[in-house]
Amino acid sequence: MAKIVFIGAGSLGFTRGLVRDLLTFPLLRDAHIALVDINKERLSFAKRACEKIVAMGRYPAKVTATTDRREALKGADAVLVTILCGNTRIWQHDILIPKKYGIDINVGDTRGPSGIFRALRTIPTMLEICKDMEELCPGAIMLNYTNPMAMLCHAMQRKSFIQLSGLCHSVQGTAAMLAGWAGVKYESVDYVCAGINHMAWFLEFKHKGRDLYPRIHKAITTDKKVYNHEQVRNEMFLALGYYVTESSGHNSEYNWWFRKRPDLVKQYCTSGTGWNPGHHAYILDEYRGKEGSWKGEVRKWLAEDAPMPLERGHEYAASIINARMGGELFSFNGNVPNTGLITNLPPGCCVEVPVLASRQGFQPMHVGDLPPSCAMLTGLSAQIEMMAVEGCLTGDAFRVYQAIAHDPLTAAKLSLAEIRKMTGEMFHQNAAYLPQFKKINL
Repeated sequence: MAKIVFIGAGSLGFTRGLVRDLLTFPLLRDAHIALVDINKERLSFAKRACEKIVAMGRYPAKVTATTDRREALKGADAVLVTILCGNTRIWQHDILIPKKYGIDINVGDTRGPSGIFRALRTIPTMLEICKDMEELCPGAIMLNYTNPMAMLCHAMQRKSFIQLSGLCHSVQGTAAMLAGWAGVKYESVDYVCAGINHMAWFLEFKHKGRDLYPRIHKAITTDKKVYNHEQVRNEMFLALGYYVTESSGHNSEYNWWFRKRPDLVKQYCTSGTGWNPGHHAYILDEYRGKEGSWKGEVRKWLAEDAPMPLERGHEYAASIINARMGGELFSFNGNVPNTGLITNLPPGCCVEVPVLASRQGFQPMHVGDLPPSCAMLTGLSAQIEMMAVEGCLTGDAFRVYQAIAHDPLTAAKLSLAEIRKMTGEMFHQNAAYLPQFKKINL
């Protein structure tokens, strides 16, 4: 019986989908699903939801729930993490303070000043989880879904021996979108995708050995519906020659090109038919909207008597855990240390590359150089992430300021003096969540 622990199980969307996926594998159908959350009400709903899936599938699985993380981790084989450190009020300030200085943020959970402060709050908790795993389940793997993915994984990979990888659905999601634009089935596409989280690039995208980029280029340049669906990413593709993972909303924040002037926001970030990058604080507003409705939605879902589809979804986690437990090998894009895997990105940074999961754990693939047009922005972002993590691990607030000063969008909008002032204000607002910073001297 495999023991699989969910830390942050109150993230019900993830928990339900991943438990459904796990139990579809013969090796995992009798798994012990151990749920952990600090919110007792959400934890109770998560347990009931998982028990419903078990009952519907008539699985011999076991579901337990506890607020005691250490109790759940004893003897675990795999640990999945979906947590939020800090409440929506502090997250709001992460976005509103930069806005006051002229930095208009769409998401703010991965990079830039708001993403960095989210990392500063979250890294200590992630390291505590690793420490508990080293003691209680040292052979277990960790699969992290929490953002900011690259900074969290980099910190843990620096400080812990636990085998871990970060997972993001943007790779397979973008691959499916591109396959549709090229007029082929997603299942028949072969690709190589590498870079860093949310800024990985499809270096190859082929169907039966044939390069699909010419078809994709034609679709983007001749079909307004295709172009308008992802205006930011399509412009990046036309300029850089390779398609980037993750949405236009996220990527509009990671560079200098789309959010530094109101006219550019209007041109590239407001009329797209996909995710609308022009929506200020999109993810925060979506999260707050669900805060008041999630109970009713879950109660309705639990009360439904109709048969529930139990087919496996497209997240990687279940297939990775199945491979780890001795099932078929599984290839996925994961976040791992750069041990020479991408030769023109900083050694030791957290990269997102093809990884093979097996009984032995994770075997990442050597990629070589990223194309120069992609490596410049990607390398800068990776170095910023490393600098921010170093500041967090050492309690060096000035190092954090230096990381924010190099952020492309921040630097396109503000002077160094303005960045220093903004960073100090964000430290003041976050002081209660950042005990590792004994002295804020900027």
